[in-house]
Amino acid sequence: MANKIIGQCPVCGSDMKVTELECSNCNTKVSGRFDLGQFAQLTPDQLEFVEIFIRLRGNIKDVEEEMGISYPTVRKKLDDVIESMGYSPGETADEEVAEKRNKVLNSLDEGEIDFEEAKKRLQEL
Repeated sequence: MANKIIGQCPVCGSDMKVTELECSNCNTKVSGRFDLGQFAQLTPDQLEFVEIFIRLRGNIKDVEEEMGISYPTVRKKLDDVIESMGYSPGETADEEVAEKRNKVLNSLDEGEIDFEEAKKRLQEL
């Protein structure tokens, strides 16, 4: 049974590098410095979450049920994975809608649009 790859050095926390690959069939070996990729940066818990998330096709409700956690916890775990892989999670769709809603309400408050226009724009969100 093969050991699982660890992406971080257990002593200093730096990135680990693969220096040799071997064919399991003919035992051919290739030496060099090979990058482990972004997934090697994830913890075992994060990898388990990613596996569940992918298996359930990214359906957050199904992930909630499978893992027995709340919607905000699923979102937090997803954001943690994104950050661990070196990316920025950015704004969520809910935050974007809230920002657009606030812009419409501010425009109404400033007199830039009337009630009917504000109502129309809010319904489009």
